[in-house]
Amino acid sequence: MTHLPDGHPNAAATFKNAARGTAPQVVLVRHGETEWSLDGRHTGRTDIPLTPRGEDQARSVARVLTNRRFGLVLTSPRIRARETAMMVGYPEAEVDADLAEWDYGAYEGLTSDQISEHYGDEWNLWRDGIEVDAEGRGEQAADLLRRNQAIIRRAHLTLNKGEDVLLFAHGHYLRTLAATWIGAPISTGEYLVLDTAAMCVLGFEHGNQVLRQWNRSPWAEESGA
Repeated sequence: MTHLPDGHPNAAATFKNAARGTAPQVVLVRHGETEWSLDGRHTGRTDIPLTPRGEDQARSVARVLTNRRFGLVLTSPRIRARETAMMVGYPEAEVDADLAEWDYGAYEGLTSDQISEHYGDEWNLWRDGIEVDAEGRGEQAADLLRRNQAIIRRAHLTLNKGEDVLLFAHGHYLRTLAATWIGAPISTGEYLVLDTAAMCVLGFEHGNQVLRQWNRSPWAEESGA
């Protein structure tokens, strides 16, 4: 079954290329390490910069992407993603708010254990969602799906010209994006673990949108971590 973004006008051209084995790809890069990612704190709207190791992780990605050319490069508005884009060599990456991390609402800045204490049971983001905070902030799966569909529609405009797309964003968000790309529920992201500064590739095979590579860590490859 082929999974297309709703109403996409040029899907046939993309899949014609895919049948020839020359289909372009979407490369995903999660931002490098931050102090909060080290602590396991849910970092949605909070702007946390990279640690020195996070900067090194991003430079490792740069070495892998040296010879790649992209027709579209987008980044989340959060500083950790923008710094990663800069370290990888794309300081001009265009900010797209749809690439921002999941807004965790009342759970912003808390670890899973802390949220579980509040929830009264073992909390699971993919099953239980989040609690909206006092200011009405927070997103559920349907909100992520809408953002994902917008990003995929935008990516297809470049893919249909035979050009690759590069996206800098966040762990949970990119896991939901990959699920949407293959036509699966947002909850499928629970099984797509993504490390800091890891790379993934979304692509095509036999007319289907597929995951071609997942959770490659150039930094771990170089450092033996």
